[in-house]
Amino acid sequence: MGDQKESLRKITHTLATKNEEISNFICTLKQSLENLEANSNRVQEDLESEFCSFHSILSEMKDNMVTRIKQERASRTYELQSQLSSCSKALESSEELLELANQTLCSSEMDSFTQAAKDIKDSVTMAPAFRLSLKANASDNMSHLMVDFSQEREMLQALKFLPVPATPEIQVSECQVCDNTVAIVWTLAEPDTKIDHYILEHRRTNHDGAPRIREDYPWMVVEGIKEMEHTLTGLRFDTRYMTFRVKACNKAVAGDFSDPVTLETHAFTFKLDSGSAHQNLKIEDLSVEWDSCGGKIQDIRKDKNRTNSPMHSPARFAQMSALMSPKRAPTARPGRDRFTAESYTVLADTVIDAGQQYWEVRFDKESKAFAVGVALRSLGRFDQLGKSSASWCIHLNNWLQQSLTAKHNNKARTLDCPIPNSIGVYINYDEGTLSFYNAKTKQLMHSFKTKFQQPVIPAFMVWNGSFSVVTGLQVPSVVQSGQRKNSGTSSSNASLT
Repeated sequence: MGDQKESLRKITHTLATKNEEISNFICTLKQSLENLEANSNRVQEDLESEFCSFHSILSEMKDNMVTRIKQERASRTYELQSQLSSCSKALESSEELLELANQTLCSSEMDSFTQAAKDIKDSVTMAPAFRLSLKANASDNMSHLMVDFSQEREMLQALKFLPVPATPEIQVSECQVCDNTVAIVWTLAEPDTKIDHYILEHRRTNHDGAPRIREDYPWMVVEGIKEMEHTLTGLRFDTRYMTFRVKACNKAVAGDFSDPVTLETHAFTFKLDSGSAHQNLKIEDLSVEWDSCGGKIQDIRKDKNRTNSPMHSPARFAQMSALMSPKRAPTARPGRDRFTAESYTVLADTVIDAGQQYWEVRFDKESKAFAVGVALRSLGRFDQLGKSSASWCIHLNNWLQQSLTAKHNNKARTLDCPIPNSIGVYINYDEGTLSFYNAKTKQLMHSFKTKFQQPVIPAFMVWNGSFSVVTGLQVPSVVQSGQRKNSGTSSSNASLT
């Protein structure tokens, strides 16, 4: 009985699932019918609009040509009528002279004939008829304003709907991912002169392969691409992969998207572990600000081996100031207490136990003290970065006088380089290399060469200042090439004094 019920439950579940799928498909079909109606109306309206526009252009061209014919006719009419008027007047004058000459020839008086003949001769010499050009000033031929529409008529008869552009194919072998940029290259099976532009879409994902129905990140759109390649810059690789697809568009319609491709975007991403942070550090996402009122007075017994530092007096002042602020309950991280005393430290939430990683830190150069580096998980809650064998760092000191030093195991080396606005941290765990760079110029500031016996974790310290961390960055190419070039000249821990 129980097995039969279980079997029936499975059948019921399968049937319910199938019913839900059919119901969803019915909704999809209904939506497709609505979309078909709307899209058909839209393209018909677009077609009518195009023909109206075409008719308007033809009508305007016709009006312009008719105007040109009228202007040409008026100009030639004026020329011919002027010439006709001149000729008519000349003819009239000539006929009068001719009549006078005939009358003179009929005269019998010699004296009057001689004078009349002389007058007629003079008049004929000056007559307009003998100064006229008997060539028309304007032609009556208007054939130069004829229009031959045979070629255009053939083009119009060949007019048809624009073909849907072919589907591009992304060439994975030619795509490149480096320096937090992605270069995408695609091709078409056949050239298409009708293509106006391409649309590229990309989406961050943590899944390899084809896109899933449900993803945590939306598609981002890049429009108006004229070439069959595009480079995305200024990216933050906070997911393992990025998925890309592209489609071609002509003036009227867009083709289908290409098959999506997924490219690996390896980069080191982490967050700050607020549970490890000193109570005087205010943590907001990847930004940290020193807060003199954030701590709580603790009765801490000074260890006799702890060296005195200029921080002691300000730290005691900060602890006294904390009495005036509300108590802030710490969110203790399982397995360790938050940093305390004058450590002012916070760790990342992700350990490094293999490979090459890179991140950057932008800090306030007016901070009284700042440090960035890596530490073992065993770093003591009272330890300051660089003052034990469990941490390596670059330390900025603005107390009394400014200095920039590399620190490890309570040894320090003063660095002879300008203080940058941000520092890039590179670690090659397998080779035991920890290097610090000017994040803007990628100039090497200092390198530690060691052998990490345990996983390490990014570590930060600030006193009377602030900083922010930039993660999701790939190891810059210039850093990797510089590491290969300087592999034999890196500073060692033993050289720190």
